[in-house]
Amino acid sequence: MSILQSIGAALTPVGLLWTLLIIGVATFLHELAHYALAKRQGVPVKSFSVGMGPVLLRRAWRGTEWRISLLPIGGYVEIEGMAPEEGPGGTYRQPTRGFAALPAWGKVAVLLAGPLMNLVLAIGLMTANFSAQGIPALDRVRIESVREGSRAQSLGLRPGDVVTALNGRDIAETITVSGQTRPGWESLRDLLTTPGRKTLTVERGGAAQEVTFDWRPRVNGARQLLGIGYGPDVQPASVPTAFVTSLQTTAEAVPQILRAFGNLFARFFTLDLSRDENVTGPIGTAEVVSQAARVSPWALVQVAILLNLSLAFFNLIPIPGLDGGRIMLVLVGALRGRPLSLAQEQVINVAGFALVMLLMVFVVVRDVSRFF
Repeated sequence: MSILQSIGAALTPVGLLWTLLIIGVATFLHELAHYALAKRQGVPVKSFSVGMGPVLLRRAWRGTEWRISLLPIGGYVEIEGMAPEEGPGGTYRQPTRGFAALPAWGKVAVLLAGPLMNLVLAIGLMTANFSAQGIPALDRVRIESVREGSRAQSLGLRPGDVVTALNGRDIAETITVSGQTRPGWESLRDLLTTPGRKTLTVERGGAAQEVTFDWRPRVNGARQLLGIGYGPDVQPASVPTAFVTSLQTTAEAVPQILRAFGNLFARFFTLDLSRDENVTGPIGTAEVVSQAARVSPWALVQVAILLNLSLAFFNLIPIPGLDGGRIMLVLVGALRGRPLSLAQEQVINVAGFALVMLLMVFVVVRDVSRFF
């Protein structure tokens, strides 16, 4: 099978459409937030494009040219005073109007609006997901399925049973195995990696009972399976509770996201093309969305949450060319008492843009290398 056939087998047309829609909405709202904060402060916005590349459709409205462009990969807003002004004789000079004339806090507000919009969207979607689907209880394991003829079936385990303790010990909220922290509900897997007598405390219909059995992980060299599908138990939640849990979940996710980006840059500078489950490229993203589309609409919502969180924090990385890099330049100018010169800004922005482009190429190459 060729590489293109392998990639095609991993994706589906529906998955690709959902990928474009999820990324398109996230990008549109990101740019819309930049637009709104600029207009709020009286700064003209020359154009607003959904998509990149050649313009397919355009229409002027409220002083802005609204565009639909050919390539459905992102978008942009052209805010007056962010790019150099053309001077006499084809030369360029430092802008003095629009965005350039704003105080430092006004510039930061415009630049920060996009990432904050993605963060707000992620929290909103998370709140909707928790209030509709319930909040995972990481200290309780719900048995979702029992395989026909399995050891679990012979022990009397049923779908809907909730395991609250393993060998008399409550399932911890988190466990650490080989230096990796995992949800406590995954500790059932670790319990079955060692032989001996096992006891599961099972809650069914409000009553607790113990299921005891002897276990051998391997028999005649073959790996034994208990025969259950399981995941964290889910507790119903009101909208306020779901919102508070969303804020807590977002705060807990920040260190993990930052570590993932740090690992990405480490791999980039060492040209390490090995697979990393924490950061994926466009093909990997479309593959995940394709899989989610087969599961349920709420699985797509969860992908959209992760994507918006990633966009929010990635754009805040202080690399020139990203919102975080622009904010850094504004703050440097405020500390100096005057903005950087046009030549200085151009050198920094070109270097930052080149780094971002190289990083994107690296992610795509690593994404494709999985199929070799």
